[in-house]
Amino acid sequence: MSALIEAVDLAFGYTERPVGRHVSLSVVAGEVFALLGPNGCGKTTLFKTLLGLIPLQGGAVRIAEAPISGLSRADIARRIAYVPQTQGVAFPYAALDVVLMGRVAHRGVFAGPTVEDREAALAALDKLGIGHLAMRDVTRLSGGQRQLVLIARSLAQAAPLIVMDEPTASLDFGNQLIVLREIERLAEAGVGIILSTHEPSHALSAASRVALMREGGILALGPSREVVTSANLSVVYGVDIAIETTASGRAIAVPANS
Repeated sequence: MSALIEAVDLAFGYTERPVGRHVSLSVVAGEVFALLGPNGCGKTTLFKTLLGLIPLQGGAVRIAEAPISGLSRADIARRIAYVPQTQGVAFPYAALDVVLMGRVAHRGVFAGPTVEDREAALAALDKLGIGHLAMRDVTRLSGGQRQLVLIARSLAQAAPLIVMDEPTASLDFGNQLIVLREIERLAEAGVGIILSTHEPSHALSAASRVALMREGGILALGPSREVVTSANLSVVYGVDIAIETTASGRAIAVPANS
């Protein structure tokens, strides 16, 4: 199966500040791939490089086997939907209008939304349990509600790959579960997902493969249960961490007994 996105020996960062190097990874259809690591380890900068938002400093990025340097922004948008970390919204758009922005890749910047576009946007809001917020001003929503709107926008975009930068970070526990269930549903439908998180338990529950990041590099990459171990987590986070199994069989990360 060919990769939806692939990075080979990637170096990334900024002109004045290199962030990471020697990063290689790939994501295929139907896979949930997690970048796990503490704040400041380079996850967001890596995502921006994979999306072509900042130039790579070395190595290669290919999207559906095409070098990213040869793709337009519209080409990339048709192949990848992006959910950034929760951010402030400058203009008082209705939530529905924000979600409709995800349809621009299919109809062009200056074309008005079609009936099909509106149906796709409303369906995306409903899937995340926020259909009632469709006409609400996003500047008046909570940070968690705005994050759900951004995730709905990515669903409406209907790209084969979704990149999510810490999608559950600002959500309460119930909404975290909604998002994690939707990620699982999307993967079952054949969508590729690459997400970042600093929560080991989320990587264990949501991802089939995990890249454990430390200081801009990858310490370990492979199946989640093989990578998210007590030894690896203790090295990356600098505290003693244990992996325990709940009565339901779910693996979670907890502080190690002193």
